[in-house]
Amino acid sequence: MLFWIVVAILTSAVAAVLLLPLLRAGAEAEVPQSHDVEVYRDQLEELKRDEKSGLISGDDAEFARAEVARRLMAATDGMKAAEPARSRRAGNRLAQLAVVLVIPAVGLCLYLYTGSPDTPDRPLAARLANPGNDMNILIARAEQALAANPEDGAGWDVLAPIYYRTGRTAEAAAAFSNALRILGDTPQRLGGLAESLIALSGGAVTPDAQDALKKLLAIEPGDPRARFYMALALEQEGKTGAAIAAFDDIIRTSPNDAPWLPLVNQHVASLKAEAGVKGTAEIKLGNPTADDVANAQSMDAGDRNAMIESMVGSLAEKLKEEPQNFEGWMRIIRSYVVLGKKDEAAAALKDGLRAFPADGSEGRQLLALASELGVDGKGGAE
Repeated sequence: MLFWIVVAILTSAVAAVLLLPLLRAGAEAEVPQSHDVEVYRDQLEELKRDEKSGLISGDDAEFARAEVARRLMAATDGMKAAEPARSRRAGNRLAQLAVVLVIPAVGLCLYLYTGSPDTPDRPLAARLANPGNDMNILIARAEQALAANPEDGAGWDVLAPIYYRTGRTAEAAAAFSNALRILGDTPQRLGGLAESLIALSGGAVTPDAQDALKKLLAIEPGDPRARFYMALALEQEGKTGAAIAAFDDIIRTSPNDAPWLPLVNQHVASLKAEAGVKGTAEIKLGNPTADDVANAQSMDAGDRNAMIESMVGSLAEKLKEEPQNFEGWMRIIRSYVVLGKKDEAAAALKDGLRAFPADGSEGRQLLALASELGVDGKGGAE
């Protein structure tokens, strides 16, 4: 019954919206000329009677008759001009009738034909009992079951990854924790907990996440996900040498087509650029050892900067001979920024764009790197 009441209210509201402009258009005043014509005709008849009875002379009657006839003709012309308006009013009334009768009738017929007016309501309990493919209902059903039995480890195990995939990271972390507490450690649960905690902290590998990752690595030492996050934790803690060594170990032990290698290589390149451990006789360009990195990190700031400047100079000479070395341009721009020489970085960017124009893929990458490092893409420091 409530459904039909709502339908009636909505139909009335739509009809009112449609009728309003039609009612305004039909509210024009009646044409006054129709009344004037009747009055002038009566006046002509009255003049005839007055002339016969002698109340008015013939000349006066003729003059009055001419004046009334003139007014009668004007009123008649006015009525003829108003005929289209009367036709429009008739069409307006038909439109009003259509709004009031036809639209509700058509809508009702369409609903009876395509709708299901006899289908009963489905309360929440019924929807939970038969959720179909509705993910929200499935989650609500699982939550209802866990509220009744919070020690159901299998329920937490199922719900935790669903929470994570739907972006509910706080609930995911709690669900993984419950599953671990009740069912014990597995790589999937430990990895899920670590990723949930990392996502919850905005990408920072927190101590709690590291604890979960260490437990995971104790079960599966070669798990690439855990190894990557542990290396990332070293990077975030500023332990550049150890982080590079950890990332390099992942590269060395991964298949050549491993999907995570591009991301790992990106971190390695960034870390090596910051540490200035590229392109010299002391440290092999693009492939330093862990000892090389450790030695670079153990230097004082002055010695390290001198080493970096030496390496950058060597790389700059190489780029003069081989300007098509795209990775070299990327590295030298980063290195100049590490040294605080943004003018030189801007000049290197300008030279690199000569070899790799800005409208190409490599040129756009050079400009993106310059923007990230705060180097003016037009050739000067920002």
